Amino acid sequence: MRSSRLVTTDDWPASELRAAVLAGDLVVVGDCWASVAEPQDPALRAASFAWSVGDDRLVAAGRSAAWVWGACSRPPVHHDAAVPADHRVRCRGAGTRVRELAIGVDDVVELGGVRVLTPLAAVVDLLRSRDGFGVAEDRVVRDLMTTGPVAAEDVRRAVAALHQVPMARQAERRFNDLVGGPS
Repeated sequence: MRSSRLVTTDDWPASELRAAVLAGDLVVVGDCWASVAEPQDPALRAASFAWSVGDDRLVAAGRSAAWVWGACSRPPVHHDAAVPADHRVRCRGAGTRVRELAIGVDDVVELGGVRVLTPLAAVVDLLRSRDGFGVAEDRVVRDLMTTGPVAAEDVRRAVAALHQVPMARQAERRFNDLVGGPS
């Protein structure tokens, strides 16, 4: 998905784009660049995610979704993406991690044609992570819950609804550790 708000190495050589950053004309937005006059909003970051992964069937998930929503100042080194179980995809970014995920209709929103997990679904995805849950993930979840539209009670209900989904108990334990609930 191409955004006219972004400039990429498809448009200009990377050296010229970096020079424009030094000149104060452009700012870095993930793997892309944008005019300093462009609002740094979720739609702009979603467009950068889409260009980076190169397949519009991918859904921004985990830390990538958190970055799109503004809970991280920088995108993850390797984008987190999800696809429904029946999809097969190829990514532009060699470092993109793609997982099959049960994605409900209410778990995804479109920002300028780019599919992104909702803030609540991103929190639950991070809590269920098999890759570990360290200080960075803790901070991202807390930021989504304190500065974003994610209420702790909504997270509690979503985690409780996981039932027998893989990593459900881990998600519940991590959430309780964050908010001081039962262990």
